[in-house]
Amino acid sequence: MVPVAASTAPERPGAEPGMTATGPPDAPAIVFLHGTRLSRTVWTPQLTALGDEFRAIALDLPGHGDRAAEPFTLTGAVELAAATIRERAAGGRAVVVGLSLGGYVAIALAASHPELVGGLVIAGASAEPVGVRGVAFRTLAAALARLDGPRLDRFSSWSFRSRYPAAIADPVVAGGFWSAGGAVALRALWGERFDARLPGFGGPILIINGQYDLLFRRSARRFAATAHDVRRVVLAGAVHLSNLDRPGAFTLAVRRFARSATVA
Repeated sequence: MVPVAASTAPERPGAEPGMTATGPPDAPAIVFLHGTRLSRTVWTPQLTALGDEFRAIALDLPGHGDRAAEPFTLTGAVELAAATIRERAAGGRAVVVGLSLGGYVAIALAASHPELVGGLVIAGASAEPVGVRGVAFRTLAAALARLDGPRLDRFSSWSFRSRYPAAIADPVVAGGFWSAGGAVALRALWGERFDARLPGFGGPILIINGQYDLLFRRSARRFAATAHDVRRVVLAGAVHLSNLDRPGAFTLAVRRFARSATVA
């Protein structure tokens, strides 16, 4: 596929609350859904890189970012993503990339609206939030609700700026940290099963995990076995935020997958 010539700079902030996009509006679309506590700004490396070839769209999920006042429900998050694809993606169809919380939303979207999803990328979301693993989800939700406030936000800002270069960390920090909304979202996932939804999609799936994201990487093979067209990638040296830990490798994996899904 020949890249589309276009600016990869994100469009003017505030032009569309809760959404940032790069690339030509008529290019094949990729929709990005972020993880718990964060916002659409976590996808800045991917939006910048992929706007040369795709319409790259990142959304704030309910309870986060510009949509912090909207209570998170799984159904509400799915319908938000579905409406965005219908209204903003060329041909009403997109490759959907979800990280952590966004990965579970992406799975539910693909199962309930398969006609809108040309391909599904699941990053750090290949473990079921039930049983023993469900306890981890509930524990994190309780911690986020209890610790929510300026002190946790300051620590989070310091952590991101210590771990990542400014080009990655600054947009994340500017997007804010949404612990209360994240706690609600994690509780909404608890007890839900997602691997059983994958066969309802039927399209191509890519599962990405960080090498050291053990909770999700170790269960990825079993998770993938529920669907028929699944590829798996493990990013060396990455932990849970694999798109930030290895932005180049993550972006390349998404680009290759999106190209193949678009051609198919």
